[in-house]
Amino acid sequence: MARFKLTARNRGKVTHKRFDDLDSALAELERRGHTLQGRADADVVGGSLVRRFEPREQVAARLELRGPQRLRVGVDIRGDGSAIPFTGRLIRKEVERVRGESAYDALRRLIVAAD
Repeated sequence: MARFKLTARNRGKVTHKRFDDLDSALAELERRGHTLQGRADADVVGGSLVRRFEPREQVAARLELRGPQRLRVGVDIRGDGSAIPFTGRLIRKEVERVRGESAYDALRRLIVAAD
């Protein structure tokens, strides 16, 4: 039975993929994240009557990884192509990155520290 579940949400389409081990789940999360980052192209939304949202403020896609021991991590792909790592599901908390660390490396560091 698969222990890890990767959920990808992109432009209203939701896909799920299951994995037996954490390394392959994280590798797929990173691969799909880089692909989505290359495709992110959000326009500015809003304007005169409603708040204006810049591409960096919009979530273009979201990748979530769930697993045992309440593992809930993911990456938000913003409209400008940046990736923001987070923990949690209903209440998301951004993962702080150290200098030169990618969003995916930050998730790996967080998961290893939790074990």
